[in-house]
Amino acid sequence: MADLKYYDVILKPVVTEKSMNEMADKKYTFYVHTDATKTQVKEAVEKMFEGTKVKKVNTMNLEGKTRRRGMTFGKTAAKKKAIVYLTEDSKEIELFGTL
Repeated sequence: MADLKYYDVILKPVVTEKSMNEMADKKYTFYVHTDATKTQVKEAVEKMFEGTKVKKVNTMNLEGKTRRRGMTFGKTAAKKKAIVYLTEDSKEIELFGTL
């Protein structure tokens, strides 16, 4: 298992219509390192975003999709996605800067 620091765990936020709607309920979705555990994700969110308290974390492994180029088949890279639930008294995460 790799020695992951908290800044290596979270790769980027998932920006979809569904994930943006869930932000109102304090559910945030991130792509995370494939070797990261739930406790590492929780620790990384609390350290990277000041004032946040994580209630729970759900993770899911996403298999790479099969792609074809001519007669050659290949697979895209596998990903891991984490849904982070914040507590009610937690500060919200500011993903996009103020305009």
